Amino acid sequence: MASIFDLARLKSEIERLQRASESPEFWASPAEAQGTMQQLARLRNRIEPVERLMAQADELNEWLSLLEMEYDERTAADVSAQVALLQHEVEQLDLVTLLSGEYDAHNAILEINSGAGGTEACDWAAMLLRMYLRWAQRRGFRAEIVDESPGTVTGYSSVGVLIEGEYAYGLLKSEHGVHRLVRISPFDANKRRHTSFVLVEVMPQVEQSEYQLKPEEVKIETFRAGGHGGQHVNKTESAVRATHIPTGITASCQNERSQHQNKEVALKVLAARVAEYYRRQEEQKMRQLKGEVAPAEWGHQIRSYVLQPYTLVKDHRTDYETGNVQAVLEGEIDGFIEAYLRWNASRRSAVEASTEGQR
Repeated sequence: MASIFDLARLKSEIERLQRASESPEFWASPAEAQGTMQQLARLRNRIEPVERLMAQADELNEWLSLLEMEYDERTAADVSAQVALLQHEVEQLDLVTLLSGEYDAHNAILEINSGAGGTEACDWAAMLLRMYLRWAQRRGFRAEIVDESPGTVTGYSSVGVLIEGEYAYGLLKSEHGVHRLVRISPFDANKRRHTSFVLVEVMPQVEQSEYQLKPEEVKIETFRAGGHGGQHVNKTESAVRATHIPTGITASCQNERSQHQNKEVALKVLAARVAEYYRRQEEQKMRQLKGEVAPAEWGHQIRSYVLQPYTLVKDHRTDYETGNVQAVLEGEIDGFIEAYLRWNASRRSAVEASTEGQR
């Protein structure tokens, strides 16, 4: 098990960061030091379950040895159940090895934007929002709506959510793309079947040590909040819009109770959007150098949810599918996430093997 999770490498990295944190100059740059301490905490959180499961495996091996010497049916049944449980936990922990991207351990910023389909698409955006909120709740993650633009009739034209939890971005990056819904429209008096589209964008929340906005490049504006807020909404100009002047990228927050809190959240979202913008620019340059042309993301449908005439949710990248649409809409999307992580790892390995073969 230790080799599966590369325990030696993790321990070596923890020791390196620990030594760095003990340096007299460590806190000379507070933002960088904080980033290092957070990385150290993440690595320790990764190593703890591995060591715990290894200890459990050693204990079960001892029980198996005892059973070979003196068999007891009740003890054997208990050990068998413990082995099955351990195997399940190892399989779940194995997923962590697929979350090795630079930002995978970060919190996630999820943006849901209605596309073609009018009122239908706005309602579909609300359904997806509920699905992700339920998923976050199942995971024990904290989810907070930070910005929303209601649809004309129902649902959302767009809505932004901050999801805080370990590996939130690494797990949710599988959801980035166009989600297609086919159903009998509840808004159509003639009960016709409609198709609607929603674009889901997922970004990692960046740490100050990774990307820091320059104050002179940010314009802050306040306005009265709107939408589905509480009693405090629309009474004061507590909502905040932050604009990154060089790129024109904006971020708003209106769901906190104070202007200060809204500003803090808006700047977090803005930093994530600007960092993502520059990352994508760099990736595009690399693709151009390699002669690759990336497909337009809005036209790249990743998953279909069909409610009528049959029930099916299918991911078009991995071919993973289920007929239990209602369970999926209630937040049971781990099967899709796991299938994507394994598919993406396999694809990456194939590309690396092909590149190595060309050298």
